[in-house]
Amino acid sequence: MENIRIQDDLYMHVNQETLDKLVIPDDKPCAGGFMELADGVEKIMMDEFETMTANKSYPNEYLKRACELYAIIKDADRKAAHGITPALKVLATLDELKTVEDFSRLYKTLSQKSIPTPINIGVETDMKNTKRHLVYIQGPSVILPDASYYKPEMAAQKEQILGIWTNVAKMVMAQTDLAPEDQEKYVADALAFDAILGSLVKTSEEWSRYVEMYNPMEEGKVAEMLSTLDFGAILCDLFGHVPATVVVTEPRFFGAFAAVFNAENLELYKHWAYVTGLLKACNFLSEELRDMGGMYMRALTGVAKMQSIEKFAYNLASGMYSEPVGIYYGDKYFGQEAKKDITEIVYQIIDTYKARIKTNDILGEETKEKAILKLSTMGVKMGYPDKVRAIYDKLVFNPEDSLLDIFLSLKAIQEEDILSKLDQPTDPTKWAMPGHMVNACYDPFVNDITFPAAILQAPFYSLKQTRSENLGGIGGVIGHEISHAFDSNGAKCDENGNINDWWTEDDFKRFEAKVQQMIEQFDGIELPWGKVNGAFIVSENMADNGGMSVTLDIMSRTEGASYEEYFANWARVWCEKARPEYLQMLLSVDVHGPCMLRANMPPRNFPEWYKTFDVKDTDQMYLAPEKRIVIW
Repeated sequence: MENIRIQDDLYMHVNQETLDKLVIPDDKPCAGGFMELADGVEKIMMDEFETMTANKSYPNEYLKRACELYAIIKDADRKAAHGITPALKVLATLDELKTVEDFSRLYKTLSQKSIPTPINIGVETDMKNTKRHLVYIQGPSVILPDASYYKPEMAAQKEQILGIWTNVAKMVMAQTDLAPEDQEKYVADALAFDAILGSLVKTSEEWSRYVEMYNPMEEGKVAEMLSTLDFGAILCDLFGHVPATVVVTEPRFFGAFAAVFNAENLELYKHWAYVTGLLKACNFLSEELRDMGGMYMRALTGVAKMQSIEKFAYNLASGMYSEPVGIYYGDKYFGQEAKKDITEIVYQIIDTYKARIKTNDILGEETKEKAILKLSTMGVKMGYPDKVRAIYDKLVFNPEDSLLDIFLSLKAIQEEDILSKLDQPTDPTKWAMPGHMVNACYDPFVNDITFPAAILQAPFYSLKQTRSENLGGIGGVIGHEISHAFDSNGAKCDENGNINDWWTEDDFKRFEAKVQQMIEQFDGIELPWGKVNGAFIVSENMADNGGMSVTLDIMSRTEGASYEEYFANWARVWCEKARPEYLQMLLSVDVHGPCMLRANMPPRNFPEWYKTFDVKDTDQMYLAPEKRIVIW
């Protein structure tokens, strides 16, 4: 094995041996890193589900229902007996759609049955007054992984991927009771309608600028944009009244809505909804159909075979009852000693951030005070929630129903619960992630960070690791999430999570110059599977930069600190082996940069990197001083 110098490639120097041994499972697009921890949690909880089910002994009613659903999903014979029939019964709703006018009357039914529609209506936090909710509307999903694939420069990839989708769609449509010529027409019409959508809906890069989603309008003005619908009637059906304000998240799409959804295109829409709806439903039908329906996504990610029925059953059931499952996992597998220690690290990082803000050269005194206020009021959610939310008491199903009907009934309950929140205050105590998820996040509209119990394990964090290793692992991730409060999106929200211009004009200009530098540091990097879009991943790269700057500051005050251990664990947590098809797709759909860049790019900006490993200008991990960026 070639000996890769740390000065040339930190990621490969630390991870080469592990990467050589890593084998990507046939049913996964990647292995190592986050996925390895997620697989470990999955195995633990699948064993728990099996034991509970075998003994018919459950810690509470929620886990009982989750295990009952798990057993139903695992019953291949039961699903085979239902076959494709449950999906065809659901899709028969489209037969009632004789005219465009019928759509407004049927919208709620279509939505509850998860039949794709050209408009999706939901309830979210008001981004300018985060104590209340507003109605939000957005457009549909497209067939390709992202709307950017519909651009002329992506024509070759677009045709290749649509060819794969077409083959899968035809294979699944052949299982229906439609005549062969109708099957062909439905698929062709679905592609035609998708082509209309592709040029209008937002790309992932556009969605990544989430403050731009906030376009509140008077309901009457929105109704004019949606002139082919009776928008007021739809809202009345959903909420019992017509809300005064609606947030239009995709102005380009809805500005062209009347040209998309009209009498001329009604048949195209119906056939698009039928085909894409059927493909979505395959997961809840027979194992044969689950296999067929999953072929498209497996081709996109390079995965050889579908997930085992046991894993699929666990993931679906635990996803539906995620909060109680996460509380069970956290309570049993996450110790109080660890929670105390990790909480101390969080507040040490927040305090260090405050000190760094005070000496920051971007911000003037007025803006510094507001930034420190934002840090002082930031909420911290570590491990798992104290109690299960009331919605889970409502998630009851009839075990005699088909799996698809069970799933749709539970989703309808969830949807009804979300819509009912419109005239209620927001709940800042709600957790964004369950305790058994290997992830972490910052919520800009609550101004809090969430660290589920499942991520609080080695190599990210362990009581058995040194403080230097923990700072390079979970410390960097905690700093990363806190930094999102001041990234290109979070900087536009105040301490209450409201979109609010709390910067002076000069301060924000200096900040935007730093944002542009960060874009340029990554933009256009050539990788074997594609080119990096610096603007798309800038907020995550800013957060990585902030996470490293604040933890290196703590390292300088930590007795016995080892920078070698710090940088090694920083690289170790990003260790991942992934299929090239998957890596290529992520460049278009994931706001996070490739793992090797997340390991290798941030250290180059900091003097500790050069001092620790005597990095010279002849080394590949060297960056000229004038190109180094430290934002926070």
